[in-house]
Amino acid sequence: MIGQIIFALLLLTISAFAYIKYAALARNIRLGKSEKISGDSGKRLKNMLLVAFGQSKMFKRPVAAVLHLFIYVAFLITQVELIEIVLDGLLGEHRIFWKLWHENTLLSGLYSFIISFIEILSLLALLATFAFLSRRNLLKIPRFRKSELNGWPILDANIILYAEIVLVTCIFTMNSADMALHKNEYGFAVSGLISGIWSGSSDETLHLAERIGWWGHIMVVFAFLAYLPFSKHLHILLAFPNTYFARINPKGEMANMESIQKEVASMFNPSAETSTSTEIPKFGVSDVFDLSRTQILAAYTCTECGRCTANCPANLTGKKLSPRKIMMDVRDRADEIGKNIDANKTEFIRADQKDKSSKLTAENYEDGRSLFDYISTEELHACTNCNACVEACPVLINPLDIIQEMRRNLILEQSVSPDSWNAMFNTVENNGAAWAFSSDERAKWANEFK
Repeated sequence: MIGQIIFALLLLTISAFAYIKYAALARNIRLGKSEKISGDSGKRLKNMLLVAFGQSKMFKRPVAAVLHLFIYVAFLITQVELIEIVLDGLLGEHRIFWKLWHENTLLSGLYSFIISFIEILSLLALLATFAFLSRRNLLKIPRFRKSELNGWPILDANIILYAEIVLVTCIFTMNSADMALHKNEYGFAVSGLISGIWSGSSDETLHLAERIGWWGHIMVVFAFLAYLPFSKHLHILLAFPNTYFARINPKGEMANMESIQKEVASMFNPSAETSTSTEIPKFGVSDVFDLSRTQILAAYTCTECGRCTANCPANLTGKKLSPRKIMMDVRDRADEIGKNIDANKTEFIRADQKDKSSKLTAENYEDGRSLFDYISTEELHACTNCNACVEACPVLINPLDIIQEMRRNLILEQSVSPDSWNAMFNTVENNGAAWAFSSDERAKWANEFK
């Protein structure tokens, strides 16, 4: 009974903590602007099933994809055993599914098959874990050695891998000791082979080992639930909504700015609709408040795998731009704002709102910082708009959208752009094209080829 109470209290505590952290995460995503999600919902659902659930884009790198698949499938199937452990903990039972099914030959065989399958997958996941630890820490693959991964990101990636080793060790300790204690009654495949290590152990020792494995397993799961909101492994959950809400229009298509579009239309057609707002429009993006919620969602979905940066021609030629860093910076800025709001740092209430509220909110927030404190103009100017990063991302994240919007803000609001760009802007304004020739000269040149 004491064990049940301890288990229930732990479950409630972890659930409450996780709820608070996931609610804060949702609040951070809502810092962005809401947007109308349009387009073929069937295509969106297909993207989610193929890319998030089916891992289809991972297989452009077959070796890494297969290793990742071992961990991913093991994670999914192990939830069956996890459900049994949670029920056992709450009800004070031991292998409740086995107790319910063991008298039925078909169901008991199914139980043994499921747990055996989980054990095989866990063994493959363990091998994949060691491979990933080697790739990150021994082989020194270039995309895992970039400066944006220094510090916490490297530690974060390793923590999960170490936790995976502990989890699998606990699973086999629990199952093999239980098999030895019950004279191989369950018929588990891998544990049946290794249960001989307990030969000669007393029933008390076997029971203690099984309990250590059982509690170790569930404690790693609880720790993972509490840790996930702080980790890049949020993509386990967020990849599904992110792939559903990802852009389905052509990759090279840029979104028009409505205020400018209306003004230009009125120049060609005086009867066209013009903006009636007296507010000065905001051009581009300077902070997370200007981003859409799906763009912030994408930042939290980023797996930090670095495929985008590894395929970026600007980065490959030694320029400062790293698309992965762009997404990490957006996430870090959203986290910074969220923490300030949670701490109610009233010094960040906008000057014109200080007399109206004593509570810091997203609506009255102003700390004198922006995304440009995280992302430099050098990085933004280096982008070639080639969409290599978009094509490479295994979960359909689009760093280019954010880069383009921040460049719009630099050019249209801050008048910050390279001289070569300014020259092009002038020729477009004066000649209607990027080339320094009048329309008559261009027409004459074109006529020569008729």
